[in-house]
Amino acid sequence: MENPPGVGELTPPDRTLLGPGPSPVHPRVLRAMSTPLVGHLDPAFVDIMDETQDLLRYAFRTENEWTLPVSGTGSAAMEAAIGNLVEPGETMLVPTNGYFGGRMAEMARRAGGEVVHVDAPWGEPLDPADVQDAFDAHQPDVFGFVHAETSTGVRQPQVPELTRIAHSHDALVVADTVTSLGGVELRVDDWNIDAAYAGPQKCLSCPPGASPLTLNDDAMDKVLSRDTPSRSWYLDLSLLEGYWGDERAYHHTAPVTNVYALREALRLVAEEGIEERWARHRRVAGALKSGVEAMGLELEPDDDYWLPSLNAVRVPDGVTDTGVIDYLRDHYDLEIAGGLGDLDGEIFRIGCMGHGAREKNVAFLLTALADALDSLGADVDPAGGIDAARDSL
Repeated sequence: MENPPGVGELTPPDRTLLGPGPSPVHPRVLRAMSTPLVGHLDPAFVDIMDETQDLLRYAFRTENEWTLPVSGTGSAAMEAAIGNLVEPGETMLVPTNGYFGGRMAEMARRAGGEVVHVDAPWGEPLDPADVQDAFDAHQPDVFGFVHAETSTGVRQPQVPELTRIAHSHDALVVADTVTSLGGVELRVDDWNIDAAYAGPQKCLSCPPGASPLTLNDDAMDKVLSRDTPSRSWYLDLSLLEGYWGDERAYHHTAPVTNVYALREALRLVAEEGIEERWARHRRVAGALKSGVEAMGLELEPDDDYWLPSLNAVRVPDGVTDTGVIDYLRDHYDLEIAGGLGDLDGEIFRIGCMGHGAREKNVAFLLTALADALDSLGADVDPAGGIDAARDSL
């Protein structure tokens, strides 16, 4: 076999990441990843595990004992929640109003569950009355909803009402908080959510690799009393409990540097204060929203369920989403994204998350977007955005 061709030093482009994730990583988080490795059962790492779990509880606003980072991306935490709480033959109720409700459905089927739907159009939240009707019709064992739908820019309001409906039917509630944890108001205990999962690369501004998950006692009791083991050995929470619980028994080699990174990202959340962080996201994203609207662009969701961390902006006439996205990347090293599923080609998805939710990024984005739209022939007011954003701030 011939020697491989010479490979040069790794030099990825220095992009400003304002898409749906990953978001810009704070320099302190990058520094934490460069600190020395220790073993995943080293007493020093056990202390780091404890600290990370406490910090996660703060961010989730929960006292749940079973709060841990799953080794893997946010989809691993998602599959850990669904794959452990849905047993073969059980029924899971999932939403149809976005891409990630569809992913919930696929994971539930692979866990051996039956899937039923509560319907809502893409770009709208679930109506509690429709959730009530779906429960009355199907009596599901597990109900999943997406708190912050990354594909549509919709925040699900009335969460306590949804959990009340589910619990009145003895169902457990699983919340997708991938694009809300650390950036949008989320209160796991006060809202009576049984299990919630998230991704570190969104509002926590941390590289993917160790993904937050929390379960209350009711959810964990079900995990520990299953009639059949989880179909995934790696994501079996009854086994992971032995590693992240009191025993600290070997299960797998944890991604040590990713846990370092998550711990530091969560320290930044605690230092800022979780409610202050929510307020910063609303303020900075509000300026972005004012700016794009002043340019003549439309945001997809109504104000009542606008999601500050992910702004879905309608693609104006005269341009394509890919043309604008390519222009921003090629001319400004700036990343935004297009739509998924039913909104493919219809929207831009602009993230305002974590370390990326800063005033200077809003000004940069609006300036670059105005240039792209004007150069490509869209019928917009390129000069209006910055002034409106400034007034908002």
